[in-house]
Amino acid sequence: MNVTDEDFAPDPLAAADELVRRLGSQRTEPAANPQLEALSLAVSANLPVLLWGEPGIGKSAGLQQLAAGLGVPLETVIASVHEPSDFAGLPIIGDDPATTGVPMAPPDWAVRLAAAGRGVLFLDELSSAPPAVQAALLRVVLERRVGSLPLPEPVRVVAAANPPSSAADGWHLSPPLANRFVHLQWTHDPRTVARGMAGTWPAAPLPLVDPARVPSAVARARGVVSGFLTARPGLAHHLPGDAESRGHAWPSPRTWEMALRLLAVGYAAGSDQKAVAAAVIGAVGDGAGLELLAYLEQLDLPDPDRVLANPDAFALPERGDRQLAFLTAVVSAVQSDLTRRRWEAGWAVLAKAVDAGVPDVAARAAADLAALRDTDWPVPSGIDAFLDLLQLSGALPSTV
Repeated sequence: MNVTDEDFAPDPLAAADELVRRLGSQRTEPAANPQLEALSLAVSANLPVLLWGEPGIGKSAGLQQLAAGLGVPLETVIASVHEPSDFAGLPIIGDDPATTGVPMAPPDWAVRLAAAGRGVLFLDELSSAPPAVQAALLRVVLERRVGSLPLPEPVRVVAAANPPSSAADGWHLSPPLANRFVHLQWTHDPRTVARGMAGTWPAAPLPLVDPARVPSAVARARGVVSGFLTARPGLAHHLPGDAESRGHAWPSPRTWEMALRLLAVGYAAGSDQKAVAAAVIGAVGDGAGLELLAYLEQLDLPDPDRVLANPDAFALPERGDRQLAFLTAVVSAVQSDLTRRRWEAGWAVLAKAVDAGVPDVAARAAADLAALRDTDWPVPSGIDAFLDLLQLSGALPSTV
């Protein structure tokens, strides 16, 4: 074999590749970034997230950073270049379809996520996907099923979209698909970009839920959302009138459930208020979200677990909306850790409403608390003021 000088010639691209590698070497630093923190909050709550932003502002990079921080695989699927069958599954006929049915085979990325048991599914270019593909994505986003394959619960779903005006062949999102996401506006800060060009980008740690805070966080969130919707029933469901608004966040029972979960995770993790506000608005929309946040600022509810530990030292709030929200939170706290002592303490709290002359405010909470009673527990004295109401509603038998 003849050896020529060309066999020993250096790779003409080696130096250029080394330069590119060095430019790609970056580090991160903790920094206050509400949009990153809102994304992390929604991911911790295991809610589907949709990042809205102009092309080229770092949506994909943010997802890569998130997956790396979680230590999980990232599967990127460009929604606009797929067919509906890529999400609904392709029919595979077996030996006896009449007996076994026809399973819908999932694509390779779904199989990889299922095998890993956890990960981030990133659906990019969502606003460029035609309506038929959006319809096929409904089950993927809400039920985490791709064809016949269920994705593991730890798999998070995040999508990205450009506004229809700047998307390639852009479409408005269908209302059913839009109502399944927490919508976050993804913007760029010139100062962050400038620092990133120097090699340092911000990183927002995932909210760490404190197990000790979980019961009170759940109770508090339930009280807030239930109290707010009782005061503003018209916001329980409101489908916007124009196509563009219907393709973003708007209030429905589904999105209020999402807001409830976001608040509970935020309380349990001690998350930044700006991040919680962005996530809640991203779930139920600007109007309903801003009203809820204003309601929260004025509410300032006591910790229901502390009150249950010493109900005699508790003074009922004076405002009716605070009374309703707090009593709802108390019942939820009892339910989350049901013991006879806590159940009886709940009645001592509700008795304060009777003493304050507002038994009607506590009526619903009393019915819910009565339903939690173990049949072996005696009826406490605090229930006396509600006996007639509870017997009429069937929550307690008339012989009690």
